[in-house]
Order: sequence, then structure tokens, then C-alpha cells
Amino acid sequence: MTISSLKPILVVEDSAEDFTALGRAFRKQALPNPVLRCEDGDQALDYLQGYGQRPGWPALLPAFVLLDLNMPGTDGRTVLSVLKQDPRLRSIPVIILSTSSSSQDIEDCYRLGANSYLTKPIEYASLEEKARLLVHYWLGAAELPRLS
Repeated sequence: MTISSLKPILVVEDSAEDFTALGRAFRKQALPNPVLRCEDGDQALDYLQGYGQRPGWPALLPAFVLLDLNMPGTDGRTVLSVLKQDPRLRSIPVIILSTSSSSQDIEDCYRLGANSYLTKPIEYASLEEKARLLVHYWLGAAELPRLS
């Protein structure tokens, strides 16, 4: 088990249904990491910028962030921009997981520093496959930076 496999996976997702489906898909992959949910961009930034300082939040930064784009309040684009401009957080891989397949959204996210962009599938079997690929690549194949 690598260091990254002990770190949480942060899912920033406003839809409880989407988060539940993703959690089920991760469990099918026997993901050993805890999966945390932030329901909006403000909550995600609160955790990431103040990790280890608030009761109930983990003292570790996540192995990677799965970030929805279209959320009420602070949206995913803003969260991505803030993370990639913060010297303490910019090394965390951020994978966009959005219903949008707009080429403009994809280009904007990569320009802002996204490490990957995935479109949320409609079919659960396709979501399982994307979860399998995420776990295999980001926690098995990729060498991730050591973060506190």
C-alpha cells in the first residue's frame, strides 16, 4: 500500500445522488482510502485551506480531488483556480468530473490547471469503469507528491 492510498479522496459534489453512486463505484473497487464529500466550493476551500485546523476534518490533504464544475455558490472553476494558485495546494491532482462536455469548459479547466477532465456518465456501469480507472491510475500507477 502506497502513502497515497492512505490519504482521503475529496469529492466536491452538490448532488447527493451522484456522490452516492460514485461512493458505490469506489467500494466495488475496494478503495482503501476514505472518501470525503464537500457539498459546495466554499466547503471544499474551507477544508483544503484550513486542513488539520478544524475538528472533524482530516489532518491530511487528499490524494486527489474530484471536482464538479456546476455547483451553487462558489463553482468548480473558482475552486480549481484558487487551488492551483495556492503554493501549498497546487500539487494536489484535481480531476474535473462534470456533466458538461462543452469544449469551452474542458479548455478552461485545463488552462486553470486541471490534471484531468472526465464527463459524468449517465449509465452506472460506465461510472464504475471510470472509478476503476481513477483508482488504478491515480492511486496505483501515478507517482503523487508527498504533501503534509
